[in-house]
Amino acid sequence: MQLSLRQQLAQFAHLLQMQLFPILEQASGELDETAKRFVTTLEMIPLARFVPCGEGGMGRPRKNRYALACAFVAKAVYGLALTRQLLQRLRQDGTLRRLCGWNTVAQLPGESTFSRAFAEFAQMELPQLVHAALIADTQKHRLIGHIARDSTAIEAREHFPERPTQSTAEKPPVPARKMGAPKGPHKRYKGGKRPYQPPSDTRMRRQRSMTLPEMLAELPRHCSLGVKTADGGNQQYWRGYKLHLDVADGQIPISAILTAASLHDSQVAIPLATMTAQRVTNCYDIMDAAYDATEIMEHSRSLGHVPIIRPVKRMRKIAFQGEQPSRQFSWAEEDRFRERTMVERVNARLKDEFGGRQIRLRGASKIMAHLMFGVLALTVDQLLKLAC
Repeated sequence: MQLSLRQQLAQFAHLLQMQLFPILEQASGELDETAKRFVTTLEMIPLARFVPCGEGGMGRPRKNRYALACAFVAKAVYGLALTRQLLQRLRQDGTLRRLCGWNTVAQLPGESTFSRAFAEFAQMELPQLVHAALIADTQKHRLIGHIARDSTAIEAREHFPERPTQSTAEKPPVPARKMGAPKGPHKRYKGGKRPYQPPSDTRMRRQRSMTLPEMLAELPRHCSLGVKTADGGNQQYWRGYKLHLDVADGQIPISAILTAASLHDSQVAIPLATMTAQRVTNCYDIMDAAYDATEIMEHSRSLGHVPIIRPVKRMRKIAFQGEQPSRQFSWAEEDRFRERTMVERVNARLKDEFGGRQIRLRGASKIMAHLMFGVLALTVDQLLKLAC
């Protein structure tokens, strides 16, 4: 008889409490709650499956990359912002140092070695690979009711990319505008306004016929200025990026994409939904009014999902047909839309508990790796809550 996910997680938690933790306490000393959470995270994620283990070759032998990867997981679990803080904690905490794989302080690598290893992990997208494998191991055979989709601001201490300067001689000449009425038939529309014509080529329309790698390659990932409107109507600005998340029932992060802060949320909905559909099976896609677009609804239905998107409050004028009121939620859609708050709670926990608020890195790949180590720790923490 095959055990359910809840039963497997309960059995795993029982083995940790009754067998693994007592053995580790005898060997390394007493474990506090954070250390137990770190051990649980290491035991649950398939980290060793993806860490490179190249020990051969000429020259000086490389440092243990698995121990360095474990240290970066500890950095996310303990909510540390700087690698220097992680090194200081490893020197002072003997239990944490031995759990990562170093018996003495002399075996600890230098800060430059940590930085080079982190750059390697970010380039190969190590935490993204581990997170995808963890979701496949625990959520692939589970029928998920709701997927909540939203983005959160990621502030970064980074300069905007420099724009290429163009001299006056290189600028193309602007043709002079002719005076008078344009030639051709007299163009006058009913009501004095031209009817609305949607653009023929947009990013969301192109995404409907693109593969997932092509969609991800088209999204901008440079540092930019982002703006959002708060509940009171005030606009808030930040410099950095946006983290787009798909969160399943139980506050379990399924997919994540990092983009420029200036990119609108609707431009990431289709690739994020495609990535999530490749990993799990769900019934409802829940999104706020920023995702109210026809292309997003059609793509959600093509995946076999039911889109529940908060309608934008607008009165759109259609030529020769007057005004068309916006659609309204039914009582069932209104009840299911309340599940969207789980993605907001995940964003808050990622920033408050797992190092997502204070980022001292530069570059989209490194910032994404830092955030995904936190997403890994958060995912394990939420999975174990299902066993309770």
